[in-house]
Amino acid sequence: MVKEELRFEAEVSKLLDIVAHSLYSNREIFLRELISNASDACDKLRYEALTTPGLLDGDGAFGIGLGVDAEAGTLTVTDNGIGMSREELIDNLGTIARSGTQAFVERLSGDQKKDTNLIGQFGVGFYSSFMVADRVEVISRRAGQDVAWRWTSDGRGGYGLEEAARDSRGTTIILRMKDDAKEFLEDFRLRSVVKTYSDHIAVPIRMAGDDKEPVNTASALWTRSRNDIGEEQYKEFYHHVAHAFDEPWLTLHGKAEGVVEYTSLLFVPSSKPLDLFDVDRKQKIKLYVRRVFITDDCEGLLPPYLRFLRGVVDSEDLPLNISREMLQHNPVLAKIKSGLVKKVLGELARKATDATDDYATFWDNFGAVLKEGLYEDFANKDKLLELARFRSTTADGLVSLADYVGRMKDGQDAIYYITGEDVAALKRSPHLEGFRAKGVEVLLLTDPVDEFWLPAVGRFGDQPFKSATKAGSDLDNVAATEETPDAARSEEAPAPQVERLVAAFKGTLGEAVKDVRVSHRMTDSAVCLVADDDDMDMNLARMLRRHQRIDDDMPRILELNPGHPLVRRLAELADGEATSALLEDAAHLLLDQARIVEGEPVPDPAAFARRLADAVRRGLA
Repeated sequence: MVKEELRFEAEVSKLLDIVAHSLYSNREIFLRELISNASDACDKLRYEALTTPGLLDGDGAFGIGLGVDAEAGTLTVTDNGIGMSREELIDNLGTIARSGTQAFVERLSGDQKKDTNLIGQFGVGFYSSFMVADRVEVISRRAGQDVAWRWTSDGRGGYGLEEAARDSRGTTIILRMKDDAKEFLEDFRLRSVVKTYSDHIAVPIRMAGDDKEPVNTASALWTRSRNDIGEEQYKEFYHHVAHAFDEPWLTLHGKAEGVVEYTSLLFVPSSKPLDLFDVDRKQKIKLYVRRVFITDDCEGLLPPYLRFLRGVVDSEDLPLNISREMLQHNPVLAKIKSGLVKKVLGELARKATDATDDYATFWDNFGAVLKEGLYEDFANKDKLLELARFRSTTADGLVSLADYVGRMKDGQDAIYYITGEDVAALKRSPHLEGFRAKGVEVLLLTDPVDEFWLPAVGRFGDQPFKSATKAGSDLDNVAATEETPDAARSEEAPAPQVERLVAAFKGTLGEAVKDVRVSHRMTDSAVCLVADDDDMDMNLARMLRRHQRIDDDMPRILELNPGHPLVRRLAELADGEATSALLEDAAHLLLDQARIVEGEPVPDPAAFARRLADAVRRGLA
């Protein structure tokens, strides 16, 4: 068959350019990545062979080999795992066929440290080969197939693909080392790298021509006692199982005994994986049964809101030949899931109490995901509420709900919150002026998930959650203090004048608003828009419109501040019939102003501009 010349997709080309020219500080990790991939290939074949024994071809002793040809300047990494077909070589080595690809490429900056971490987060460790090699050749034969394929590339614009000869299944990777990477052709250097980064790999790693003891320990790390495992070993196992370059934020290693027996070694990453918000919400825990790899996509092993976890779970009770369909309804798996969730939430609670600053880092990374459990996992709702942390109007850092309730004012009967996209913008909202004047704390919620868990949860303890943008958020019952006196109302327009102004605004605005009311929630602003108690929150409506889930704008209530100088003057003018045109323009201008403050579009920009120009002209006359 004639050799095909194919081009890398654009994302791979950009990635390879950065790998080849920027990432030099820790180049030995290329070997860790290749060995890790080889180990995964052996795990996958071991599982497929449970139902198709012929795939092993009489060779069930898995192994990884390292070979050096000093004269040719090449390093070879070989395995007898599952191998790759032609299509798999293209998918795995020629493209980045994963969600979040564009976000990944956009975040590549050329900064050596940052990009190394990103590459690890995205799990494209094979390309680290080009840190040390100016040419890479991959010969692979898929288990169960007769044809092998050769993939070759210099890491620049594309790659070649052709049929090749290979006696048995598996993959061989041949790296032609760069002149400044010849250290990796030395036996001692290779053994040192393997012991440092891959000692935990359960598949034996041997040097070519050496049939003695493997270079690595070759035992499943999670089966060892915690007392026999050092921090560095845990860290390198995390790098292997998560295909990540960061360090674990939290390590959870334990064995459950009793009715159901299993061992778990779980890690919380210290940085946010790029596919964290993938719509499929898949978890990345490897499931083993008695040290035999089963799957790394077990839907029932952990709930989706814990999908940031990485690691392994090894069961003693599940059958080896269990299928994906059987797993979904297996009572043993359900018990394992319950035990894992309890352990993880318990450890997070301990960190939240004992290491608040450290926990704040975790929450910034994964809080939005953990909050999904508030409406998905009713059994653990209270535990998750205790773990939740929020920004607020009265604290610089994160606050818990217990902290908030402990600071509630006399007469306050709800936990107030406001939702939006940006904390700084929320703090400037006119809805918060009255709360600030009374010293009432308001939670600032900026995650889209907040719009969904709040109505599902409803309350924390005895306190209901209430939006500060709702019309019923009346602060009159909250006692004023010397530090937070009531906004002075002595300068408010007389009630009869205000009533006539409200009537005039209602007549002018018609169906553009649901109602026009007087409000004391504001101290500095003239007007604001609020949602009625039974209506959809305004931020949620914006989100749904953006995603074309609702079509029309929902009319809102326009609230007037009777103490604002502009409203007082308009109330005076509302007595005279000759001012009707001016009042009509003012009503529309103030409604558009309220829309702009809320981040809403102005429905008729031309009319808004005309009215604004007329108002300025009258003011200058």
